Amino acid sequence: MNKYRALLFSFLLLLGLSAIHPHDYFTWLLEVLPALLGLAVLLLTFRKFRFTFFVYALIWFHALILVLGGHYTYAEVPLGYWVQELFHQSRNNYDKLGHFAQGFVPAAIVREVLFRKKIVIRRGWLGFLSLSVCMLISAGYELLEWGVAMATGESAEAFLGTQGYAWDTQSDMLFAAIGASCFLLFFSRYHDRQMSILR
Repeated sequence: MNKYRALLFSFLLLLGLSAIHPHDYFTWLLEVLPALLGLAVLLLTFRKFRFTFFVYALIWFHALILVLGGHYTYAEVPLGYWVQELFHQSRNNYDKLGHFAQGFVPAAIVREVLFRKKIVIRRGWLGFLSLSVCMLISAGYELLEWGVAMATGESAEAFLGTQGYAWDTQSDMLFAAIGASCFLLFFSRYHDRQMSILR
């Protein structure tokens, strides 16, 4: 149980640190809100459906990406500038790491729910449906970003983080698809072993 508490308390600590003098509080709230909602769901369902620790660790890492993006805004995270300079990129691509994780981590979550709840047992369908749900989540998030931008105007620019890239929405969804595919291709067997321990 201590390892679960360690993830929870370290996340709360990092969340608190990210709230100290962020770029702006509106963007911070928009960026960390998915992590807060996810935390609420995980806490409410912990006794009824406990994920593998592997999945909780992935969720923690994804939440870290979100709170870091919330503090700086995705377009201004220092790690993104370092990568931009190292690889001579035209923009800060930290948001692509976020969208890769937006596919990679939900693929683990969806796959575990579908398999352990015996909703889908056949491996081929398990992979296909996990990828499909991840793409639905990614497309839904892009629509949410669009809705926020329409409702708030210029103040949502930091949240959108397009940095003038016309195909940002499509590339975000592509990175989510790549993330989900990477999990399914390279981590499915390890995930299966972790789930077998819970039986």
